[in-house]
Amino acid sequence: MALPPSHPGDRPIAVFDSGVGGLTVLHELLVRLPTEDFVYLADTARFPYGNRSQAELEQFSLEIAEELLRHQAKLLVVACNSATAAALPALQARMMQTTLGVDAIGVVKPGGVHAVAATRNGRVGILATPATVASGAYLEAVAAADPHVAVTQVACPDLAPLIEEGFPYDEQVVETVRRYVAPLREAGVDTVVLGCTHYPLVRPMLQRMLGPDVTIIASGEPLARQVSHVLGARGLASGREREGDYAFLCTGAPEGFRTLGTRFLQMPLGRVEQVALGGGALPAGPSPTSGEAPAGRSLGVTGRPA
Repeated sequence: MALPPSHPGDRPIAVFDSGVGGLTVLHELLVRLPTEDFVYLADTARFPYGNRSQAELEQFSLEIAEELLRHQAKLLVVACNSATAAALPALQARMMQTTLGVDAIGVVKPGGVHAVAATRNGRVGILATPATVASGAYLEAVAAADPHVAVTQVACPDLAPLIEEGFPYDEQVVETVRRYVAPLREAGVDTVVLGCTHYPLVRPMLQRMLGPDVTIIASGEPLARQVSHVLGARGLASGREREGDYAFLCTGAPEGFRTLGTRFLQMPLGRVEQVALGGGALPAGPSPTSGEAPAGRSLGVTGRPA
């Protein structure tokens, strides 16, 4: 029997990122939790996040959380390493103030724990944005799991923007990736965490440059496992048997996000709704889709083909 629309388990899981990179996380969630509904918000008008301050990232993340609460989210997934590192405690505090008491989880801890379990020589590398590296979030996550694991971090200020520019990749991307990999090879790491959700798009290139014996960890898969556990523990798993819906919001131009996002998600995006955050005006671009979602069924924009 289908759950009534007002049942908490029938609400969507909310996911956000600064751009299309978090779609690599959403992809894993869609595969692992096929009956769940999702709403994904991309803050493309303020991309990239990787060079911003902690105060900015916390402000942006809280604005995004308010928008996603309007869509009746039952769980908040921060599919952005920079936002997770800067704002997860503030997000967790805010989401627990809601009537439902919404959990907020991020990509850093699952990736760090998985890396500790995977390493054979106790040397782990982190490729991440400057904001994530400066926060020390991965150092803390790895140390909490095993304080004896050595960590080499490499800040990659221009890699996410290069990936976001689209395909095909040219020699500039190849040389950029090679430059960032060099310190990890010198450190002799046997496990590398992709500390930005854009980086899985260049995973084959990274694997070639790191070598076949180096394990590469993308946070999407371990995070999807954690989401499944949280839903089960909280009694919030969907009781439906049908395939779930997925909807998309962005703060920038919808057309550009849809075109590039389809390649990242490896599934059709359908329509994308443009939203304003923090009470600001909508950025220039195609007219946003109008309409407010009804309570309990917030997915007015579906990613499934008709």
